[in-house]
Amino acid sequence: MPAMKTALLLGGSGQIGQALLPRLVSDGWQVLAVSRRAAQMPQMPGVEWLQGSLQQMPTLPHPPEVIFSCGPLDAFSLWYAQNAQPAVRVIAFGSTSLKVKQDSTDAAEREMAARLAQAETRLIEACAGLTLLRPTLVYGSGMDKSLTRIVQLATRHGRFALPRTALGLRQPVHVEDLADAAMACLHHERSIGRSYDLPGGETLDYIDMVRRVLANIDPAPRLHLVPLPVFSALLWLARTSGKVNGFNNAMLARMQQDLVFDSQPAREDFGYAPRAFRP
Repeated sequence: MPAMKTALLLGGSGQIGQALLPRLVSDGWQVLAVSRRAAQMPQMPGVEWLQGSLQQMPTLPHPPEVIFSCGPLDAFSLWYAQNAQPAVRVIAFGSTSLKVKQDSTDAAEREMAARLAQAETRLIEACAGLTLLRPTLVYGSGMDKSLTRIVQLATRHGRFALPRTALGLRQPVHVEDLADAAMACLHHERSIGRSYDLPGGETLDYIDMVRRVLANIDPAPRLHLVPLPVFSALLWLARTSGKVNGFNNAMLARMQQDLVFDSQPAREDFGYAPRAFRP
């Protein structure tokens, strides 16, 4: 009886990793899933959870034939460059933030974009069998830090405010479509050595995106569209009172900017077919 194929999954407890796990098992892979929360993860046939992290990698019982990185790309690139694996394939998730935030007015965001760019370069130099995937705004698992945060704030206060100028275009992508994309890359050699932006299947403006998110809450919070100066003042008050944290002026500026990416290369190379936005 031939030995099962072995896949190493990093970030298996995260939103993309959890969506990828059942697909790998269904495809006949024995999965070694590394997580700091391994002991808390539900058991699944075909999956062996290993306690650890990229900084404290456990001993692997089998050498992997493919590595999926679904966690922070900069940490993975540093680990891989120092511990090059004889894996046939590496499929790693980064982010379109590399492009979106490289010219941000916020220094921390520019630094993050620079780290992502360095991580991509590091991996490209270290791995010949690499495919890089850059999602846009991820939703669908309740584990993201963008749309889920909007839901939490709107539910807590029963309302949500946006500037009337928040008309920048967005392409939210469902986490299940990202897992499908990773599996498709595994079976399409044309994706080796390439990087792909992975937007969702629908382009809509920021206000419409938030309106659809709020419509799924019962009872639906009211959406208030206010002049930009009024929103800026409300945001300042919310920050000062501690009701909102981590929302900087660069994020406010991006609400008015189009963040649109081309899915055609992914569609042509491995049949990427993301769904329309249905939060």
